[in-house]
Amino acid sequence: MPCERKPMRYGHSEGHTEVCFDDSGKFIVTCGNDGDVRIWEGLDDDDPKFITVGEKAYSLALKNGKLVTASSNNTVQIHTFPDGDPDGILTRFTTNATHVVFNSSGSRVAAGSSDFMVKVVEVSDSSQQKTLRGHEAPVLSVTFDPKDDFLASASCDGSVVVWNIEEQSQLISWPVLQKTNDISNAKSLCRLAWQPGTAKFLAVPVETKVHLYERGSWDHVSTLSDDLQTQLINVVAWSPCGQFLAAGSVGGSLTVWDVNSKLCVERQKHEKGFTVCSLAWHPSGSQIVYTDTEGCLGLLDGLGTSTSNTNSTKAPAKKAAKDYDDLFDDDDDRLMDEGLSETNSPVKKPVAGDDDDDDDFLMPATGRVRNRGAILDDENSLDTGSLKLGQDKFGDDDDTGSAVVPAAVPLVPMRPVYEGPMPTAPQKAFQPGSTPAHLTHRFMMWNSVGIVRGYNDEQDNAIDVEFHDTAVHHAMHLTNSLGHTMADLSQEAVLLACPSTDELASKLQCLHFSSWDTNKEWMVDLPEGEDVRALCLGQGWAAVATSALMLRLFSIGGVQREIFSLPGNVVCMVGHGEQLLIVYHRAPGFDGEQALGVQLLQFGRKKRQLIHGESLPLSLQSHLSWLGFTAEGTPCYVDSVGVVRMLNRSLGNTWTPVCNTRETCKSKSDHYWVVGIHENPQQLRCIPCKGSRYPPTLPRPAVAILPFKLPLCQTSTEKGQMEEQFWRSVLFHNHFSFLSSSGYEIDEDGQSQSQKEQQELLMKMFALSCKLEREFRCVELAELMTQNVVTLAIRYASRSRRMALAQRLSEIALEKANQIQEEEPEEQEEEPEYSGVRRSSGYGKSEVMGERRNNRRDQEEEEEQGEELREEEEDGQEMETEEAAETTKRVNPFAKEAVSSVTPSLTPIGKVGRANPFKVLGSGKPSSLSGQPRVTNILDNMTSSRKLSPLSRSAGKPGKDPVLKPLAPRPKTKTQSTLLQMNATKAASKNTQPAADQQKQPEVPPPASPADNTENNRPKTGFQFWLEENRKSITADQPDLEETDIIKEAMGRFRTLSAEERLLWTERAKGQTGDAADLKKRKRAGGGAENDNGQVEADENSSKKKKSLDPTSKLSAFAFNKN
Repeated sequence: MPCERKPMRYGHSEGHTEVCFDDSGKFIVTCGNDGDVRIWEGLDDDDPKFITVGEKAYSLALKNGKLVTASSNNTVQIHTFPDGDPDGILTRFTTNATHVVFNSSGSRVAAGSSDFMVKVVEVSDSSQQKTLRGHEAPVLSVTFDPKDDFLASASCDGSVVVWNIEEQSQLISWPVLQKTNDISNAKSLCRLAWQPGTAKFLAVPVETKVHLYERGSWDHVSTLSDDLQTQLINVVAWSPCGQFLAAGSVGGSLTVWDVNSKLCVERQKHEKGFTVCSLAWHPSGSQIVYTDTEGCLGLLDGLGTSTSNTNSTKAPAKKAAKDYDDLFDDDDDRLMDEGLSETNSPVKKPVAGDDDDDDDFLMPATGRVRNRGAILDDENSLDTGSLKLGQDKFGDDDDTGSAVVPAAVPLVPMRPVYEGPMPTAPQKAFQPGSTPAHLTHRFMMWNSVGIVRGYNDEQDNAIDVEFHDTAVHHAMHLTNSLGHTMADLSQEAVLLACPSTDELASKLQCLHFSSWDTNKEWMVDLPEGEDVRALCLGQGWAAVATSALMLRLFSIGGVQREIFSLPGNVVCMVGHGEQLLIVYHRAPGFDGEQALGVQLLQFGRKKRQLIHGESLPLSLQSHLSWLGFTAEGTPCYVDSVGVVRMLNRSLGNTWTPVCNTRETCKSKSDHYWVVGIHENPQQLRCIPCKGSRYPPTLPRPAVAILPFKLPLCQTSTEKGQMEEQFWRSVLFHNHFSFLSSSGYEIDEDGQSQSQKEQQELLMKMFALSCKLEREFRCVELAELMTQNVVTLAIRYASRSRRMALAQRLSEIALEKANQIQEEEPEEQEEEPEYSGVRRSSGYGKSEVMGERRNNRRDQEEEEEQGEELREEEEDGQEMETEEAAETTKRVNPFAKEAVSSVTPSLTPIGKVGRANPFKVLGSGKPSSLSGQPRVTNILDNMTSSRKLSPLSRSAGKPGKDPVLKPLAPRPKTKTQSTLLQMNATKAASKNTQPAADQQKQPEVPPPASPADNTENNRPKTGFQFWLEENRKSITADQPDLEETDIIKEAMGRFRTLSAEERLLWTERAKGQTGDAADLKKRKRAGGGAENDNGQVEADENSSKKKKSLDPTSKLSAFAFNKN
């Protein structure tokens, strides 16, 4: 019979766990970190009897109906077995005992302790004690000589010592182990084992090998090793017959050797690679039970060794005489592999004797078939793993079935053909938010709606449903007569499912408590042979994944809907609103990895698949432990290592790690059990589990909230922190654009707040990069900014005297303005219903789209940012000189005189050939004034007045007699552009009626382009009035001056005026502006187009004293006023 590795099952809470069989082999007995001893009738026993022996149980031994345990109260206690009645304390230590064992007769118990002592106690009279002193560190393990003369012990001091019990003295000591100061730091537990029966050998695990020492001579006579055994061996145990030795390692490998031939006859691997910390043979020798450091219990079945060694001579003598070299010829040509098998191992096979089943022995061979055809055709052979030994290795032999007694010839085990990675056992299907099904009291579901608890004990088999918000529904108590094992809970219904039995089909039951009719329950039987593996609820629908690789959809009222096949066995699935997320096995994983695939479907007006079976990224050697949606509808999952990942919709549906729960765990054995995730506010809701992976139902666990943190580099630095905050904000607000595109209403305040937060972080990073003189980095950051914030960045760069940077930023601002204008009409046509809803995702164009939709409050907030920046930069400057400089700098050197027919050029150097963003759009409406002139001019505005930029020079030359205009207002956002469009619809468009302009203003020729009009629609400043009146005197004094030089000269002269005079000019300008506004109103009423002074903006001084008459000036004021 092939050796079968049974699936691991939960036994105790995480930590060191020990196991043994009782004398009959009927019970498996375990003890663990939770202080319980559990008595299992088999691996499938879901309700084991338990005895609580203390806070923690470190070790146990069982013989003759007496159960001895070492517990955390520093005692070695004795209980009756299987009743579990306390039977007194055998002995005490000053610290906890680490290992206890019985002698072969069960009359004595030996115990080693962390206080360096070993005690040997008579069970019948605990006052009869012998204390063995001599170790210099905690004792790791102890074992009795089967003849009861000696005792061996291993210690953290690096020694293995053999004691004479009666004389209480050391016979010999071998310094073979690594020294440590405590058991918790020891690399290996070094559990020694003495060969039963003959007592010939003492087995000592030393690193990756087992040393055999001969009793009496105490010589190191041989070593058991295996080329594939690369991990430290933790524990060893002899088979009851004394012929085989099993070893468990810290990496989870299990190895069995035949001691006579020194060959490895079995290799198995722990399904998750955890450390094997205890193992025991069944009295029949057919099973090995083992436990790991996670508290789980496992079993190897069908080993087929014999308890009796007396009949071994029954094997024919001629077989024993055969040359074993024949076994290992042509090793590379063999057809089967000796490597680690996950469930059925071909490595070691029992071969039945001719006339007695007790003669089963492991074959000392690699387990690969010599002649596969011969064996498969031979009905006497047990399976393809059995080896038939004969003179002719390819021929059939009369004695095919008989066993061979392995000769004690030291043979070197040959390497297997296949040395690649081994497949991982596939993860079983589970319900996210549930605890394991074998528990008597468990959570069947814990999600954002409520909690479903299952009880299955002697008194009751029931399900309790409790809602976090009792307004949804009151709590329910349901009898679980069908044996439901799976549940899901939504605002509308409770969905339950049970597996099939021999008599009944697998059933799906739904309690539709939100239904308005009286029948609130429905049930469906699945087809025969099809079992529910996973289920979930969405908004108005339920989904069930089955063992037939099918996914069945139902309406919430019970109507069967779509059905489709899954690409692999389902692992779990969740629903949220219209979305369904399914995770399944794509393929076998290797070396502890799981190969999972994921599908995301959306059942909206148009059903579609958003993720098409891409692989689900997991941490190395981990499995999926939770799957769900955030409260806002973004898919997330958690793996067994504790890494939380979230779907990044703005980056092509990739998965971004957003938190590692292990970082907040105090101890290695602690975990967090996730129950929900919120994006706004950013919260990871989970239950801390001390020493386990999931919480008990009672007492009711408390929910903790963990923060999110993207694993960016150098998050201890200021730069790293801000980068992490920015990208986390971008990721956690992607749901706004998804929800709006799906037609949901969204929280616009939350959206604008998140955008403001992101832009503030970008501005802080920009300022930091400026200080570090990283100008290229500044430009990269500006690419992520909205247009308004780029304007702030330009001003910051100019005030920091970084003119090259400011120049580049102005080009970026122009580019963003162009993008806004190109996209605006498209959006208005395509998505009228969602306008003003979608937000920037932080990437490229969508930034600009989001920017255009800022509301007035955003502008005021940005204005505050601008003010803060200015205050930082301008401490110590005098108001008067500031006023003067500002007034002179606000001259627009690009404006053309009314007579000029040349279109004003706003294209910066290097941007020639770019489309003019001020052109009339197809709709016939004037394009929103996106601030392009202002962006260009801000740069010049910040430049020293004595040294005009080359841009302004080249643009200024063609003009004859320029009329000076103030700086363009701040870029128009959606609010402003709609104001303009309303004006344009009320009156005839200025672009469609140039004739009206000519009639009203005969001295002005038709505008060359809409840009001229936008220029002319600005109020004049005091400086411009002064310049108009004094231009002649300047040109008379210096007739050779060009236009730009005239402006420079005028600036110098205007500065020399006293503050009172300058104020007077400003007042005059204001007076005219007011008149112009009245005039404009009259013209609009009469159907005329906007005139020269259409767009009104108060200059900087007047804005301090009076509010502008035009509402748009309030929106555009912050970039220029100085209050």
